[in-house]
Amino acid sequence: MKQIRGPAIFLAQFYRESEPFNSIGSICSWAASLGYRGVQIPTWERGLIDLDAAAESSGYCEDYSGRLNEIGIEIVDLGSYLQGQCMAFHPAYETGFQPFFPAGLNENERLEWAADQLKKSIRAAANLGVKNISVMSGGLLWHMAYPWPQRPEGLVNEAFAELAERWLPVLRFADEHGVTIGYELHPGSDLFDGATFEMFLDRVGNIPSACLTYDPSHFVLQQLDYIDFIRLYADRIKAMHVKDAEFNPTGRTGVYGGFQGWADRAGRFRSPGDGQVDFKRIFSMLTQAGFDGWAILEWECCIKSPEQGAREGAPFISRHIIEVSDVAFDDFAGGATDRHRNRRMLGLED
Repeated sequence: MKQIRGPAIFLAQFYRESEPFNSIGSICSWAASLGYRGVQIPTWERGLIDLDAAAESSGYCEDYSGRLNEIGIEIVDLGSYLQGQCMAFHPAYETGFQPFFPAGLNENERLEWAADQLKKSIRAAANLGVKNISVMSGGLLWHMAYPWPQRPEGLVNEAFAELAERWLPVLRFADEHGVTIGYELHPGSDLFDGATFEMFLDRVGNIPSACLTYDPSHFVLQQLDYIDFIRLYADRIKAMHVKDAEFNPTGRTGVYGGFQGWADRAGRFRSPGDGQVDFKRIFSMLTQAGFDGWAILEWECCIKSPEQGAREGAPFISRHIIEVSDVAFDDFAGGATDRHRNRRMLGLED
């Protein structure tokens, strides 16, 4: 049986101008001092990685990973969430998403830029020896998730056919380079639960590179069974975020949050151990399913500071990683294999 690896940490929420968070070397030294062994790199942050150089130069990648290895840190995943989101969004969201892509691009230019960025991430992953890139799918249909008036016939099929057409060249490119694309199922994207992921898989021909980055926090907020999700899709899960959440509906707010800030919503993200996610069951289910990827802290708590969340995150993950056994607990009561004895026990021999 395989074992989950960790702890690792996603650097996106910690990178900022002040030390030790303002360079790849210092932020990784800080992470290592807290007990982290791996990092997930946000590929859009030029202060953390030169994506162009990583995509084109194996020498750059050898030097880059070598410097982190000396600190005691391994690169475990590349996060290309912002570029993935730019693969598809309704025009109504363009102003909000504009910081995710270069200004002045029309839609076709934006799509070319996003696909190129994702292909660079794939080449960078291959050069770095990383097997998965985590993304969001983007979405043309999110504004119709709970529609009024009702969706017209054929609208969903049209949206998913278009989404698949945009992503297929990237997925094929990933396949050719031995890299998987881990879709984090996320509200705001058209891939936000198991049903939408299956619809997408069907339209991309179940291509092996279309995989999942598992994050239970988004499922708590949707009231989706995040444990049963593992049973259904374990073979596609290639990375996991350890991010907690809680859902406490009242007579005032529920799933949709009432346009309130994070602290006042019924569903909100918390630091690991402070919310309602049953991580013991998650780690048990994933271990039993043979998942040997990394457990990656993603901090997005609406109450606790990022520094405290990071300090507590590494030991929290370490406590939950199961050291798999190569012996059975009742081996002491057994004996050597003996076919004749087995047949006698079954009444098949005297």
